[in-house]
Amino acid sequence: MSTEIRLPLIGEKFPSFEAITTQGVKKIPEDYKGKWFVLFSHPADFTPVCTTEFYGFQKRYEDFKKLNCELIGLSIDQVFSHIKWTEWIKENLNEEIKFPIIADDTGKIACMLGMLHPAKGTNTVRAVFIVDPNGILRAVLYYPQELGRNLDEILRMVKGLQTSDKYDVAIPANWPNNEIIGDKVIIPPASSEAEKENRLKKAKAGEIECKDWWFCYKKV
Repeated sequence: MSTEIRLPLIGEKFPSFEAITTQGVKKIPEDYKGKWFVLFSHPADFTPVCTTEFYGFQKRYEDFKKLNCELIGLSIDQVFSHIKWTEWIKENLNEEIKFPIIADDTGKIACMLGMLHPAKGTNTVRAVFIVDPNGILRAVLYYPQELGRNLDEILRMVKGLQTSDKYDVAIPANWPNNEIIGDKVIIPPASSEAEKENRLKKAKAGEIECKDWWFCYKKV
């Protein structure tokens, strides 16, 4: 039997595992059934860039929760290090980290999820996994250790994926501030001649807007 580890792919079930966290043992994704979650790794506790990221994630935590989305941090530090670091953030930056942080001190989870990139050192890279309420992996991001993440983009991704699911639409670049259609969303292209003609009729009736029959959009 092959022992090769294959990284999880978009559209697949997120791998199941138990983890020790700052809020006790968590079974992922099972404990988050019915919720979205963002699992993100950081290279190490008590490092400047990671500190700015955790501060920023916590500042947006309520925004994520309004989207029925939880946050889960991870690094290969031990749990006491996570606890001490979050104490430091609270005491020195006046921000309490309220989401759990996985203590993956064996590196097992990091290996499973492809968070260890040898060319970038022995710590985890800045990985991001966005998982939906059914435990399906919807998006993956990898950042090098030297580049901090754009946390507003991660929040935008969750909003965009939820909007796409709800209205069966696609999300344009830089949404909701797209340079062509603003905060509108894209209707999937017509898949038949009949659908194409029906779409053009809807555009003439003002039900939707189109640049052409294959580029139609609407407000939601």
